[in-house]
Amino acid sequence: MRKIEAIFKPFKLDEVREALSEIGVSGLTVTEVKGFGRQKGHTELYRGAEYVVDFLPKVKVEVVVPDKLLEGAIDAIVKAARTGKIGDGKIFVSGVEQVIRIRTGETDEAAI
Repeated sequence: MRKIEAIFKPFKLDEVREALSEIGVSGLTVTEVKGFGRQKGHTELYRGAEYVVDFLPKVKVEVVVPDKLLEGAIDAIVKAARTGKIGDGKIFVSGVEQVIRIRTGETDEAAI
């Protein structure tokens, strides 16, 4: 099993959720986050004053998938989240040793 953490622009969330649902991913966790990468934020004007916005709003989607769905899930996220502009985001993949569903006690792939 693998855990995918994808950080991308907030307006792409519905597209990513739908793309993951289409390939059979049934559950995910979404967190509103702030951050920056190479774009280092940007400047904005507010009431005539210019200020720097260092941390840009993003969303982080976390999903645990069986190994057989890993490549499909990554492809789905990339296609749905890509705008082609700087700041599209990142995907991190890590291993998951064990999953336990609290309600039923199911473990591993049965608990996903």
